[in-house]
Amino acid sequence: MPYILALDAGTTSVRAILFDHDGQIRAVAQQEIRQVFPQPGWVEHNPREIWQRQMAVAIEALECAHIRPCEVAGLGIANQRETAIVWDRESGNPVYNAIVWQDRRTAGMCDELSGAGHDGTIQKLTGLILDPYFSATKIAWILDNVAGARMQAEAGKLIFGTVDTWLVWNLTGGRKAHVTDPGNASRTMLFNIHAGKWDKELLDLFRIPESMLPEVRSSSEVYGETGATPGLGRIAVAGMAGDQQAALFGQMCVQPGLGKNTYGTGCFLLQNIGTEPVASQQRLLTTVAWKIGEKQEFALEGSIFVAGAVVQWLRDGLQLVRSAREVDILAASVPDSGGVVLVPAFTGLGAPHWDPYARGIMSGLTLDTSPAHIARAALEGVAFQVADLIDAMRADTGKELKELRVDGGASRSEPMMQFQADLLGVPVVRPAVIETTALGAAYLAGLAVGFWPDTAAIATHWQVEKVFEPRMTRAHVTELRGRWNEALSRAKNWGPKEKDVRT
Repeated sequence: MPYILALDAGTTSVRAILFDHDGQIRAVAQQEIRQVFPQPGWVEHNPREIWQRQMAVAIEALECAHIRPCEVAGLGIANQRETAIVWDRESGNPVYNAIVWQDRRTAGMCDELSGAGHDGTIQKLTGLILDPYFSATKIAWILDNVAGARMQAEAGKLIFGTVDTWLVWNLTGGRKAHVTDPGNASRTMLFNIHAGKWDKELLDLFRIPESMLPEVRSSSEVYGETGATPGLGRIAVAGMAGDQQAALFGQMCVQPGLGKNTYGTGCFLLQNIGTEPVASQQRLLTTVAWKIGEKQEFALEGSIFVAGAVVQWLRDGLQLVRSAREVDILAASVPDSGGVVLVPAFTGLGAPHWDPYARGIMSGLTLDTSPAHIARAALEGVAFQVADLIDAMRADTGKELKELRVDGGASRSEPMMQFQADLLGVPVVRPAVIETTALGAAYLAGLAVGFWPDTAAIATHWQVEKVFEPRMTRAHVTELRGRWNEALSRAKNWGPKEKDVRT
């Protein structure tokens, strides 16, 4: 059985990627998933659509490579994290749409919890900042706003899962495996990262019955076999990790101090900090990276809510372009942004600001501003946010960044990667295989079934495709970051006015 199948359940699309023993891609299939916006700041997905399209691309990938299911040694899952799904334990039917990690509807609930002084307890137990980003308030919202949901949940009839749990439940035919891994569990705001289990104090705080929660298993073990989907045969479901933890593993950042940045729908900077959690003083997150065997490792993380999604906004919202490639062509056609600064705080700001009320700002417009300047400013807005994160991580760890390993779809953007290197003043390193999220999931599954013997064998696969060296003077960088900080303050200043109106 010479292949591993990775399912990458992302925010804007689902993919299936088939890897061989050398970690090389043999087939890829992808479908977009519909984004549902019931109200401003609300983001939902149809759970059934996630499942159906994920299975469709899995079968398509096998067919494209002319591979039979019996030739696949194992299946690994990487998933959008924090997204909350609640479904009926018997029927398997969701009681509401999946509430996506970007969703801000529970900002008021978080304000109330903060006002009651729960911030410190939540951070101490979970390593997280109290924010609508995480799953706990989303689950509570469903229980409080879907007719009959709380009564059913308290009767043990409803269960919860992030997208990994939802997929494994369906892959194994339902009721056979209601599981998650510590990395995904640590993103719910219900998991005690020190004790390594669901926390009763937090469950009581958010009024969530413990019976709803999945069993927490390791990130690399056999959870069951496929059997519910014609065309997949019986493949061992053997690994799972949240997409950013999977990318960290796929980049082989398996030693403390190594880190990566993923440019996906959002943008996520993670650094391996070893087997002991470290509390951030810069409003970064402490999260479980993965658990393999009995060894659990942790990471510091900075999260940006809108990164590659800004390209989708240029395409679908402003209709300036028809594809991501056109954004790059436009951005590369001008030497700079012409003074335009775009802060893509469309769903608030993540680390290190954690401002759910901030909104997007575009400043510096003149009569000379062209679509090319706006495209370039959009890409630069992502890179500025990453630079802010790296400053915060440096302050927490006391260590200077030597290089930045990058991955994710938006890391293909040459203008963005070059500007990122210019801002940071260090090389930006793009690997030969940038699909490291799926690759990490494949590695975790492969380790569980003996496809690869250990991480040392896997590490030999990592290869560099391109290095972006910094070119910009530090004086110019200082000037640009000054403009960015001014625009950032304006994006934040939007918040209190909106908040005052609501209250």
